[in-house]
Amino acid sequence: MALARKKSRTVVVDGVTYRWRVRRRPTYSQGMGWSTLAYAVARAEEPGSTLLVRTGRAHPGQWLGGPGAVVLPGEVARAVRTGIAAGWRPERAGVPVRVELDSTPPDPG
Repeated sequence: MALARKKSRTVVVDGVTYRWRVRRRPTYSQGMGWSTLAYAVARAEEPGSTLLVRTGRAHPGQWLGGPGAVVLPGEVARAVRTGIAAGWRPERAGVPVRVELDSTPPDPG
């Protein structure tokens, strides 16, 4: 499944370009604070399987006014490496692979 170019961003991880996207509006569960921020990652060229990443942090559009999280390219790179280590094959078609990241955002430095 390919991610749409529109409203997605790219990141290069180990020489491979990936496209990633956070859902713009929260789901009902995310808006109520019952589930956490998630985003999808796929190869930019010749996409195959999708990586679904759950962060453990609140969606920035949650309705209850708590602090929202942002996703930085460094976190996406870490998620890609974690997914590949867990068996994700981004070049092959197949079911999406799910990865849980801890709730601590990566150091921007």
